[in-house]
This record gives sequence, C-alpha cells and structure tokens, in this order.
Amino acid sequence: MKLDFLKKKILGNKEVKNAGWLIGGKVVQMLLSLVVGALSARYLGPSNYGLVGYGTTFVSFFSSFCTLGLNSVIIKDFIDHPDEEGEALGSSIALRIISSLASSVMIIGIVSVLDRGEPLTIAVVALSSASLVFHAFNSINYWFQKQYKSKITAIATFIAYAATSAYKIILLILGMDVKWFAFANSVDYIVLSVFLLLAYKKHNGPAMSFSWEKGKSLLGRSYHYILSGMMVAIYGHTDKFMLKQMLDEAAVGYYTVGMVICNMWVFVLIAIIDSIHPTIMTLHKTDKAAYERKNRQLFAIVFYASVFVSLMICLFGDLAIYILYGEAYKPAAAPLKIITWYTAFSYLGAARNAWIVCENKQKYLKYMYGGAAFSNVLFNVLFIPWLGASGAALASLLTQVLSSIVLPYCIKDLRPSAKLMLEAIFLKDLWSKSGKKTR
Repeated sequence: MKLDFLKKKILGNKEVKNAGWLIGGKVVQMLLSLVVGALSARYLGPSNYGLVGYGTTFVSFFSSFCTLGLNSVIIKDFIDHPDEEGEALGSSIALRIISSLASSVMIIGIVSVLDRGEPLTIAVVALSSASLVFHAFNSINYWFQKQYKSKITAIATFIAYAATSAYKIILLILGMDVKWFAFANSVDYIVLSVFLLLAYKKHNGPAMSFSWEKGKSLLGRSYHYILSGMMVAIYGHTDKFMLKQMLDEAAVGYYTVGMVICNMWVFVLIAIIDSIHPTIMTLHKTDKAAYERKNRQLFAIVFYASVFVSLMICLFGDLAIYILYGEAYKPAAAPLKIITWYTAFSYLGAARNAWIVCENKQKYLKYMYGGAAFSNVLFNVLFIPWLGASGAALASLLTQVLSSIVLPYCIKDLRPSAKLMLEAIFLKDLWSKSGKKTR
C-alpha cells in the first residue's frame, strides 16, 4: 500500500511529469546526436571538426547576448502577469530577433579580422551564425514550461533533432564538405521554430503582440543577465578561441570531443532545473522554509548526479572515445577527464538562477561573472602553453568552482545562496519540514 501511495505521489507530481517529458525527449535526442556526431567527426577529421566547433563557439558566445537575459525573467513575468502572456512572448521574440541579426553581422566582422580573411573559416562561422535568428523562437518553450506542458517542446525538439540528423546523414552519404556541416545548427533551429509556432497555435496560446512598454519592462529586469551572460560567454568559450589562436584547429577538435562526451547527458540536469524553477518561484511567495528546502534539494540533485557521471567518465572515457571517434581522437581523453568535473559546478550556477530572480539579486551577477571571466582568461594564458587542450580544461574547471561557490560566498548579498549550496553538498536539511533559515 505504501509503495502504491509513493508511486501515485511521484507519478502525479507535475514537476516529475514535466521533467520526465523533457528527459525522455532528450534521451532519444542525445542518442541521435551522439551517433551522427561521432560519424561526422570521423568523416571530417580533427582539423575540420575543430573548425566546425570553432564556428559553433562564436554562436554560443553571442547567444548569451542574443537572448538579452529574457529567458531568466520571462517565466516570472508569466506568473506575475498571466493576462499579458501574449504581449510578453511577442515582445521577447521580436527583441531577440533584432539582437540576433546584429550579432550575426558582428560575428562575421570579428572573424574576418581575427582569422585574417581565411575564406573557409569565415564561411563556416557565417553559416553557423544563421541559427541565432531562429533561436529567438525558443522563447515559446518557456510558455509551455509555465503551463507544465514540456511534452510539447520535447516532441518538437525531437522532430528538429531527427531532421538535423537526417540532414547530416545525407551529407555523409553525398560526401559534402565542411561548410554544409556548419549549417546543421541552423537546420535544427529552423525546424524547431516551425514546430513550436504550430504547437503554440494548436494549444490556443494567447495572440502574440509587440509592445515597447512590455519590452522595456522585461529588459529593465533582464539587463543584469545580459551583462552577466556576456561574462559567462567569455569564460565559457574563451578556451576554444584561445586554443585556435595559440595552437591549431586539431586542438580545438580534441577539446570539442571532450566537451561533447562531457555534456552528452546534461540535458537531464537542464530538464530537472527547468522543471523545478517554476515551483521554487511559487514557493518564494507562499512558504519561505519550503522555498529554501526546494533550493537545497535541487542543488543536491545537480551536484551528486554530476559527481556520479564524472566518475564513470573517468573510468570509461578512453574506451568511449575509441569506440565513438576512433584512434585519431585519442588525445581527447586527457582533457575529457578534467573537463567532466566542471559540470557539477557549472550547473549549480544554473540551478541558482531561480534564487537570484526571486531575491532580486541580478545586479551582482555582472560582478561575479566579470571576475570569473578575467580569471578564465588568465588561467587559459597560463595553462594552454603548458598543457595544451588539458590546460583549457583545467582553466574551465577552476573558473566554474570560482564562479559558482567562491565568489558568491565573498559577496554578502549572494552568500545565502552559497550557503544553501554547501548545505546541499553536505546533505543538510534536505527533508526537514522546518528547513533551516539561511538569512
């Protein structure tokens, strides 16, 4: 009877259902991506694969600016102003499209200068950057999350991944060159955008409209995230930029393989975080003890799941690289066994976003991440000449520890979040009904 009760309670929980659909869709997505990605890497070789990774790095770097920090505040806006959902969503998408177009132009200009007019590099980066514009429609995903209808986005994302995988398989069969592979990310977001829009209409989403007033209101709350996002982008992607400039494309290729294997499971963490964040924001208004307890639970899940996976990667990483990518990518094993440990600290930072929004502490993010960005550049300058791709991995790990725990602990107003993290790591007050206050 007790087992039946627990089963019903778990399966009936909206967070579990929401995360279940996100995770289920991502599992299939990950398998497709892993197999097709490995085949593509074998076909392209370390240098061309590294070049595609270099292009993707520019896209990832500028995507933090293109989102304008809106992803971090839009769900709360949906909750606070349910009658303005269409206006908030339409304004968010319009602002993101404008910023994405500007970013694409900037990317091409920067690459033309950095890589001294190398035609192939410029073409690869330009084709990759086209995805930024279509990524703007990902804002619709947050409306479905607020409705606890992640099943819809899971299906749409799977369809997009299936289409992209089919596109890559066709390229492999036809023996196309590296430029066609660079366009794959754009194919993914084009298909995803179409299906999200169709699903939004089918599920009677409120009519979208653009309002300068709503746009300014959203940006007024998100601009801290824009600055902090740029800082995160610097310390999150400086490694590949510096590897390309200080070493070569092959080093970027080895490092990229390590990152791919390290990140192939993080969709689980993202799904859990995205599903629990709305609950944390709701509890903040109603039950402070439960709010703090839910934060601890989320931090503990993220940390210990990451530690377990990192141990497995250290044990079986060499074998995974050999089976998936072949002998040519053997040098990727060393950076993989270092970079895998950064996941725990990186996603602790992502899990803290709901706390930051609820406590209205966004203004501190730019200082925290600014310090991390400076440290990451310094670490890369010190370690890449000495350790190569492994040096970039070590720099990323140290930076994540610094930005997720050390710097927040040093900032008085962010210290409660660091204490919640440390309590979670030490499994303290996870299930207590009273929940210890950290204020």
